[in-house]
Amino acid sequence: MRRFDAVVIGGGPAGLTAAMYLLRSEVSVALVEKLSPGGQILMTERIDNYPGFPEGIAAWELADLMAAHVAKWENDRFARLCDEVRSIEPGERLHRVLVGDEWIEAKTVIICSGARYRQMGIPGEKELIGKGVSYCALCDGNFFRGQDVAVIGGGNSALEESLYLARLVNKLYLIHRRDDFRASKCYQDKCEINSKMEILRSTVVSKIVGEKEVTAVTVKDLKTGTERDVAVSGVFVFVGFEPHSGFLPGELEKDAQGFVKTDGEMRTNIPGIYAAGDIRSKNCRQVATAVGDGATAATAVISYLESYDK
Repeated sequence: MRRFDAVVIGGGPAGLTAAMYLLRSEVSVALVEKLSPGGQILMTERIDNYPGFPEGIAAWELADLMAAHVAKWENDRFARLCDEVRSIEPGERLHRVLVGDEWIEAKTVIICSGARYRQMGIPGEKELIGKGVSYCALCDGNFFRGQDVAVIGGGNSALEESLYLARLVNKLYLIHRRDDFRASKCYQDKCEINSKMEILRSTVVSKIVGEKEVTAVTVKDLKTGTERDVAVSGVFVFVGFEPHSGFLPGELEKDAQGFVKTDGEMRTNIPGIYAAGDIRSKNCRQVATAVGDGATAATAVISYLESYDK
């Protein structure tokens, strides 16, 4: 059985940062990522609020730069495992991690598995996924060039993706259940003046209409109670996140939504196991905070390893 000082689960900004810090400190590391390096940021087109890039940077480009920075420090004590983590078995001295069909052992584990977009659970949503219902504008936006679409949500993701989609589509209905958006003011201002957008406030989508493909959404005005169908070909859903946590051990402490609880040093309630990035229980989920979490977790791991055999 292969053994490492640290296993980093997830290749997004938190995981890549943690791996880089650990490698620089000559710690043996296994970095597990089942997809491409970059994680959740690859589901958006552009990053405009990461320090050091005042003109913004393409998400894929930032992911490639982060991966290249890790590669600079790779050595013979580093392993990149392109598979899925299926289970973690905590131990007193060593933790076991099931990667694909292989068990590996580690003195420490940093969980950076991130989060995915949450589904709404309304009629028609599940049945029409891939037939007009999407959770990734960058992935699917080109399928709706010149058509009418709806975007559901009121946070940064919803408005960022709306601004991207507005460059492709004929018309975009931005639907939010409250009067006020939660997104940053700069995104709100851009959406307000975009000629392709119609903003429906205090409005919910009660049903996605269609048989073989999306043809409309049924919307309800929460102030008047009136319902109507709005004809669209695509529906993009951005109503929050849920954690990638199915593989986590039951004894790991989580909040009510399933996100992992940590202290300020990214330590969980299990000694030697840490969490960083979007998988953590916190309010702000941004690239900048994920990078900070990854650096903090790696630093804590290095301190833990220094006293491991003392």
